[in-house]
Amino acid sequence: MAGFSDWHPIDSFVCPQAIDVTSTTKELPLGTVVRANHDDYGYGEFIYLQGVASTAQGDCVTFDEAGLTARSVADAKGRVGVAMSANVANQYGFYCIYGQVPCEVKASFADNGVLYLTSTAGHLDDADAAGDLVAGAIGRAAIDTPNTGQAWVELNHPFVNDSADD
Repeated sequence: MAGFSDWHPIDSFVCPQAIDVTSTTKELPLGTVVRANHDDYGYGEFIYLQGVASTAQGDCVTFDEAGLTARSVADAKGRVGVAMSANVANQYGFYCIYGQVPCEVKASFADNGVLYLTSTAGHLDDADAAGDLVAGAIGRAAIDTPNTGQAWVELNHPFVNDSADD
């Protein structure tokens, strides 16, 4: 799918795993951040984490200090990333934390929308939900752009804290 492959790490160490690949073997310490460029999508930062059941490419997740993920749901707390692969339980992969990537969104998602968690695991929406604002993230396309059920989102080290945003 568009937006997930062909990211090229630019750090001074060799990255043993492609950004859009899931591994059953831990190739890097959890929490390692890899900076990468894409010829079409620009610069991004990706954090290496352990997957969780049912994670699909483009799912929004929250993660903790131990490098463990949970598919995002309403009222979650923590740092936020977007899965670059179908990184399921007992596997390891990258999650975008900075840059522009496709993300699963709810129906009627509009371009330039503020992002909120939803009751649908792994999905974001532009409908205001008290306490579920994803700070440090904004929608950059309408639903189905570039992939069906997804929209481009721009991330700047996003997080959620279940606090009122207005």
